[in-house]
Amino acid sequence: MDIGNRIKNLRLSKNLTQEELGERTDLSKGYISQLERDLSSPSIETLFAILEVLGSTPKDFFDEEERQQKVIYGEEERTFYEDTEKGYRIEWLVPESNEKEMEPVLLQIEAGSCFKQFEPSLSETFAYVLEGSVTVMLGKKAYEAKQHETIYFHAQDEHQIINNNKERATLILVATDSYL
Repeated sequence: MDIGNRIKNLRLSKNLTQEELGERTDLSKGYISQLERDLSSPSIETLFAILEVLGSTPKDFFDEEERQQKVIYGEEERTFYEDTEKGYRIEWLVPESNEKEMEPVLLQIEAGSCFKQFEPSLSETFAYVLEGSVTVMLGKKAYEAKQHETIYFHAQDEHQIINNNKERATLILVATDSYL
């Protein structure tokens, strides 16, 4: 078992440096580095202290089955939300995607309708127009995207996707820093 690599991956997933992990566990940065490179083995007490700071239980840490990465997601695993008043339907293509770095969704906007308006954020947004066309409002600027065109923007201004046309628009949309 590669304990050091598991500690490192868990630490990185929590966006902690070796120094920050060391400070929170009363261990030195050098010792954390040695653990991660499997040059030292922690005592049970030290390992449990590290796992507590990293938000993991010993069972989760050592469970081999839990370690397997899920790669394929079936249609039956998707969840959706429909706002009939605003005229859109959003379908999350990956369960628990709001816990991941990217959040991919299938977005359908009915003719003459719009997706909700979003406040500025640190997010980046990518979309691909599968059918129809949409207007992307970024602040006070409007951008038109037709079928088979790609949309990409930093969400530093208020933004909204609008369908001013007479047919439904369907997009694959991926946002970082989950804000959908």
